[in-house]
Amino acid sequence: MSIPRLFIDQPLAEGHLVEAAPGQAHHIGTVLRRGPGDAVRLFNPRDGEWDATIEAIRKDRARFAIGAQARPPAAEPECRLLVAALKRDAMDWVVEKATELGATLIQPVLTRRTVADRANAARLSAIARGAAEQCERLSVPEVAEAVPLHRLLDGWDGAPLVVAMERSQARPLRELARPEGAPLALLVGPEGGFAEAELDDLRRRPFVVPAALGPRILRAETAAVAGLAALQALMGDWA
Repeated sequence: MSIPRLFIDQPLAEGHLVEAAPGQAHHIGTVLRRGPGDAVRLFNPRDGEWDATIEAIRKDRARFAIGAQARPPAAEPECRLLVAALKRDAMDWVVEKATELGATLIQPVLTRRTVADRANAARLSAIARGAAEQCERLSVPEVAEAVPLHRLLDGWDGAPLVVAMERSQARPLRELARPEGAPLALLVGPEGGFAEAELDDLRRRPFVVPAALGPRILRAETAAVAGLAALQALMGDWA
Protein backbone atom coordinates (compact mmCIF):
# COMPACT_ATOMS: atom_id res chain seq x y z
CA MET A 1 0.00 0.00 0.00
CA SER A 2 1.54 3.29 -1.09
CA ILE A 3 2.12 6.09 1.38
CA PRO A 4 -0.13 9.12 0.69
CA ARG A 5 1.62 12.40 -0.14
CA LEU A 6 0.08 15.69 1.00
CA PHE A 7 1.00 19.24 0.07
CA ILE A 8 1.21 21.29 3.28
CA ASP A 9 1.78 25.02 2.92
CA GLN A 10 3.27 25.34 6.40
CA PRO A 11 6.85 25.11 7.71
CA LEU A 12 7.91 21.46 7.88
CA ALA A 13 10.59 20.26 10.32
CA GLU A 14 11.29 17.15 12.36
CA GLY A 15 9.32 16.99 15.59
CA HIS A 16 6.70 19.55 14.53
CA LEU A 17 2.95 18.97 14.55
CA VAL A 18 1.01 20.42 11.61
CA GLU A 19 -2.68 20.60 10.81
CA ALA A 20 -4.15 19.25 7.58
CA ALA A 21 -5.41 21.68 4.96
CA PRO A 22 -9.20 21.85 4.33
CA GLY A 23 -10.41 18.66 2.65
CA GLN A 24 -7.30 16.62 3.40
CA ALA A 25 -8.70 14.99 6.54
CA HIS A 26 -11.73 13.72 4.62
CA HIS A 27 -9.53 12.39 1.83
CA ILE A 28 -7.12 10.63 4.18
CA GLY A 29 -9.70 9.26 6.61
CA THR A 30 -12.77 8.56 4.48
CA VAL A 31 -11.41 7.98 0.98
CA LEU A 32 -8.07 6.33 1.81
CA ARG A 33 -9.25 4.87 5.15
CA ARG A 34 -6.12 5.79 7.11
CA GLY A 35 -6.08 6.40 10.84
CA PRO A 36 -3.84 7.42 13.75
CA GLY A 37 -0.33 6.01 13.49
CA ASP A 38 -0.49 5.49 9.71
CA ALA A 39 2.30 6.90 7.58
CA VAL A 40 1.99 9.90 5.27
CA ARG A 41 4.49 12.13 3.51
CA LEU A 42 4.24 15.90 3.65
CA PHE A 43 5.88 18.26 1.18
CA ASN A 44 6.25 21.79 -0.10
CA PRO A 45 8.88 23.47 -2.30
CA ARG A 46 10.48 25.41 0.57
CA ASP A 47 11.12 22.52 2.94
CA GLY A 48 11.16 19.42 0.73
CA GLU A 49 9.43 16.16 1.62
CA TRP A 50 9.12 14.66 5.10
CA ASP A 51 8.05 11.35 6.61
CA ALA A 52 5.15 11.81 9.00
CA THR A 53 2.42 9.91 10.84
CA ILE A 54 -1.20 10.72 11.51
CA GLU A 55 -1.26 11.94 15.10
CA ALA A 56 -5.02 12.54 15.25
CA ILE A 57 -7.87 12.51 12.72
CA ARG A 58 -11.60 13.05 12.64
CA LYS A 59 -14.15 13.91 9.97
CA ASP A 60 -12.98 17.41 9.14
CA ARG A 61 -9.60 17.75 10.87
CA ALA A 62 -6.28 15.93 11.01
CA ARG A 63 -2.92 16.53 12.65
CA PHE A 64 0.40 15.09 11.55
CA ALA A 65 3.61 14.43 13.50
CA ILE A 66 6.67 15.08 11.32
CA GLY A 67 9.63 12.71 11.35
CA ALA A 68 12.79 12.68 9.24
CA GLN A 69 13.28 14.49 5.95
CA ALA A 70 12.80 12.17 2.98
CA ARG A 71 13.87 14.59 0.24
CA PRO A 72 15.46 18.04 0.38
CA PRO A 73 13.99 20.99 -1.54
CA ALA A 74 15.15 21.33 -5.13
CA ALA A 75 14.78 24.17 -7.61
CA GLU A 76 12.32 23.64 -10.46
CA PRO A 77 12.81 25.35 -13.83
CA GLU A 78 10.10 27.88 -14.62
CA CYS A 79 7.59 26.53 -17.12
CA ARG A 80 4.47 28.48 -18.06
CA LEU A 81 1.42 27.13 -19.88
CA LEU A 82 -1.01 29.69 -21.28
CA VAL A 83 -4.09 28.07 -22.74
CA ALA A 84 -7.42 29.39 -24.01
CA ALA A 85 -10.08 28.57 -21.42
CA LEU A 86 -11.71 25.24 -22.26
CA LYS A 87 -14.89 23.49 -21.22
CA ARG A 88 -14.77 22.01 -17.74
CA ASP A 89 -13.69 18.42 -18.43
CA ALA A 90 -11.03 19.39 -20.96
CA MET A 91 -9.67 22.15 -18.71
CA ASP A 92 -9.51 19.79 -15.74
CA TRP A 93 -7.55 17.29 -17.83
CA VAL A 94 -5.11 19.94 -19.10
CA VAL A 95 -4.40 21.17 -15.57
CA GLU A 96 -3.78 17.64 -14.31
CA LYS A 97 -1.44 16.74 -17.18
CA ALA A 98 0.37 20.09 -17.19
CA THR A 99 1.10 19.58 -13.50
CA GLU A 100 2.56 16.15 -14.23
CA LEU A 101 4.66 17.69 -17.04
CA GLY A 102 6.22 20.30 -14.75
CA ALA A 103 4.26 23.48 -15.45
CA THR A 104 4.87 26.07 -12.73
CA LEU A 105 2.13 28.43 -13.97
CA ILE A 106 -1.14 27.54 -15.70
CA GLN A 107 -2.78 30.67 -17.09
CA PRO A 108 -6.22 30.38 -18.70
CA VAL A 109 -6.66 32.96 -21.48
CA LEU A 110 -9.81 34.49 -22.99
CA THR A 111 -9.79 34.90 -26.78
CA ARG A 112 -12.44 35.76 -29.35
CA ARG A 113 -13.17 32.08 -30.00
CA THR A 114 -12.74 30.78 -26.47
CA VAL A 115 -15.42 28.19 -25.69
CA ALA A 116 -15.60 29.10 -21.98
CA ASP A 117 -15.96 32.60 -20.57
CA ARG A 118 -14.20 31.84 -17.30
CA ALA A 119 -12.19 29.21 -15.44
CA ASN A 120 -12.68 28.33 -11.79
CA ALA A 121 -9.17 28.95 -10.47
CA ALA A 122 -9.91 27.56 -6.99
CA ARG A 123 -11.26 24.27 -8.32
CA LEU A 124 -8.44 23.97 -10.86
CA SER A 125 -5.88 24.68 -8.13
CA ALA A 126 -7.27 21.74 -6.14
CA ILE A 127 -6.86 19.53 -9.22
CA ALA A 128 -3.26 20.73 -9.61
CA ARG A 129 -2.56 20.00 -5.94
CA GLY A 130 -3.92 16.46 -6.28
CA ALA A 131 -1.84 15.86 -9.41
CA ALA A 132 1.31 17.14 -7.69
CA GLU A 133 0.69 14.77 -4.77
CA GLN A 134 0.38 11.84 -7.17
CA CYS A 135 3.36 12.60 -9.44
CA GLU A 136 5.93 13.22 -6.65
CA ARG A 137 6.54 16.88 -7.39
CA LEU A 138 7.61 19.09 -4.51
CA SER A 139 5.62 22.07 -5.76
CA VAL A 140 2.11 22.81 -6.97
CA PRO A 141 1.74 25.04 -10.02
CA GLU A 142 -0.02 28.37 -9.69
CA VAL A 143 -3.37 28.37 -11.49
CA ALA A 144 -4.22 31.98 -12.31
CA GLU A 145 -7.55 33.60 -12.99
CA ALA A 146 -8.48 33.79 -16.67
CA VAL A 147 -7.50 37.04 -18.40
CA PRO A 148 -8.10 38.43 -21.91
CA LEU A 149 -5.32 37.67 -24.38
CA HIS A 150 -4.51 41.31 -25.12
CA ARG A 151 -4.15 42.12 -21.41
CA LEU A 152 -1.83 39.16 -20.93
CA LEU A 153 0.36 40.23 -23.86
CA ASP A 154 0.44 43.86 -22.74
CA GLY A 155 1.71 42.82 -19.31
CA TRP A 156 4.13 40.12 -20.48
CA ASP A 157 7.63 40.31 -19.00
CA GLY A 158 9.45 39.83 -22.30
CA ALA A 159 10.36 36.17 -21.89
CA PRO A 160 10.17 34.20 -25.18
CA LEU A 161 6.60 33.00 -25.66
CA VAL A 162 6.18 30.01 -27.97
CA VAL A 163 2.80 30.26 -29.68
CA ALA A 164 1.28 27.19 -31.33
CA MET A 165 0.08 28.40 -34.73
CA GLU A 166 -1.53 25.76 -36.93
CA ARG A 167 -1.42 26.15 -40.70
CA SER A 168 1.21 28.87 -40.49
CA GLN A 169 4.77 29.23 -41.75
CA ALA A 170 6.15 28.54 -38.31
CA ARG A 171 9.25 26.56 -37.48
CA PRO A 172 8.90 23.16 -35.77
CA LEU A 173 9.69 23.12 -32.08
CA ARG A 174 12.92 21.19 -32.59
CA GLU A 175 14.40 24.20 -34.42
CA LEU A 176 13.75 26.66 -31.60
CA ALA A 177 16.43 27.76 -29.18
CA ARG A 178 15.94 28.69 -25.53
CA PRO A 179 17.94 31.69 -24.29
CA GLU A 180 20.07 30.95 -21.24
CA GLY A 181 18.02 31.24 -18.07
CA ALA A 182 14.73 32.01 -19.86
CA PRO A 183 11.60 30.22 -18.69
CA LEU A 184 9.72 27.86 -20.97
CA ALA A 185 6.44 29.45 -22.01
CA LEU A 186 3.78 28.06 -24.35
CA LEU A 187 0.54 29.67 -25.56
CA VAL A 188 -2.19 27.48 -27.06
CA GLY A 189 -5.30 28.98 -28.61
CA PRO A 190 -8.95 27.86 -28.64
CA GLU A 191 -10.57 25.07 -30.66
CA GLY A 192 -11.36 27.41 -33.54
CA GLY A 193 -7.88 28.89 -33.57
CA PHE A 194 -6.88 32.50 -33.01
CA ALA A 195 -8.81 35.18 -34.89
CA GLU A 196 -6.85 36.98 -37.62
CA ALA A 197 -6.66 40.16 -35.54
CA GLU A 198 -5.22 38.12 -32.65
CA LEU A 199 -2.66 36.50 -34.94
CA ASP A 200 -1.63 39.92 -36.26
CA ASP A 201 -1.24 41.18 -32.69
CA LEU A 202 0.81 38.14 -31.70
CA ARG A 203 3.15 38.49 -34.69
CA ARG A 204 3.83 42.13 -33.79
CA ARG A 205 5.05 41.24 -30.31
CA PRO A 206 8.87 40.92 -30.23
CA PHE A 207 8.80 38.17 -27.63
CA VAL A 208 6.41 35.87 -29.58
CA VAL A 209 7.97 32.82 -31.23
CA PRO A 210 5.54 31.14 -33.68
CA ALA A 211 5.87 27.36 -33.70
CA ALA A 212 4.23 24.42 -35.43
CA LEU A 213 3.08 21.31 -33.59
CA GLY A 214 3.28 18.90 -36.50
CA PRO A 215 1.28 18.26 -39.68
CA ARG A 216 -2.09 17.57 -38.06
CA ILE A 217 -4.66 19.88 -36.50
CA LEU A 218 -4.86 19.12 -32.79
CA ARG A 219 -7.64 19.70 -30.32
CA ALA A 220 -6.74 22.51 -27.93
CA GLU A 221 -6.22 20.20 -24.96
CA THR A 222 -4.08 17.85 -27.08
CA ALA A 223 -1.98 20.77 -28.33
CA ALA A 224 -1.42 22.05 -24.79
CA VAL A 225 -0.16 18.72 -23.47
CA ALA A 226 1.76 17.72 -26.61
CA GLY A 227 3.40 21.13 -26.91
CA LEU A 228 4.40 21.21 -23.26
CA ALA A 229 5.82 17.68 -23.46
CA ALA A 230 7.78 18.55 -26.61
CA LEU A 231 9.24 21.70 -25.01
CA GLN A 232 10.24 19.80 -21.89
CA ALA A 233 11.87 17.06 -23.98
CA LEU A 234 13.74 19.43 -26.30
CA MET A 235 14.84 22.18 -23.94
CA GLY A 236 13.32 21.65 -20.50
CA ASP A 237 13.97 19.33 -17.57
CA TRP A 238 13.58 16.21 -19.72
CA ALA A 239 16.49 17.21 -21.95
